[in-house]
Amino acid sequence: MARREGWKGWDAYAPFYDWENARTLGRKDVPFWTQIAKLARGRVLELGCGTGRVSLPLARAGVKLVGVDRSEQMLARAARRARSLKPPAGKSRRRRLPLLRADIRALPFADAAFSAVIAPYGILQSLTSDRDLKATLDAVARVVKPGGIFGLDLVPDVPNWKEYSQRIQMRGKAARGTHLTLLESVRQDRRQKLTVFEQTYVERRGKAITEHRFDLTFRTLPITVMRRRLEKAGFDIDLVLGDYQGGPWDERADVWIILARRRL
Repeated sequence: MARREGWKGWDAYAPFYDWENARTLGRKDVPFWTQIAKLARGRVLELGCGTGRVSLPLARAGVKLVGVDRSEQMLARAARRARSLKPPAGKSRRRRLPLLRADIRALPFADAAFSAVIAPYGILQSLTSDRDLKATLDAVARVVKPGGIFGLDLVPDVPNWKEYSQRIQMRGKAARGTHLTLLESVRQDRRQKLTVFEQTYVERRGKAITEHRFDLTFRTLPITVMRRRLEKAGFDIDLVLGDYQGGPWDERADVWIILARRRL
């Protein structure tokens, strides 16, 4: 089987990303990442900023944030939303939110350019090989200042997802009188340790029906393995958490959060 690239599928997913996430994660992680970003007291880089779900609230909170994503369609949506950013109190110029199309395996920034880097919502799980993960961690270690924060989270149960075919996962109204239905199939590639979500969005507007098909591929490493990879890349682990309220980690937690610090 040909190697699956985790960045593929996200352009096609862009029109439906916010609609789906409003019904799942929503913004419950945003206060956590806002707090982490403010602690950095400097420029913050967000990996996989997508449509701006996290980056726009951080920018509104006064964080000097730069967002990168490989999906041109995701970034286009984030850029449209960023135009609504209001200027800080007492200032005439609106807030800026730089958004760049970039590969997180080869970040286009100077050494030690950021006080913190964040990787929300399992973005590192789109790295489908050890080589990709190593390249990304090395890139982050290069662009974050010594002593700077690297925060990431992982969705732990992806490898245990039961396989099924063409299941209706959600349905409901969308913008401009559109009705959406998400049909989903899940396949586990045990040999490559990948989970593949085959998505079909059925878009109905009046009598017109359009289907949009794409695949999303994810990989999850045990927390012990991820810790070792971070340490090898030059980070020390500060905290491992099990929720966005700072609760303790265990293997049954819904989310695994790692806060690491670049060695001095």
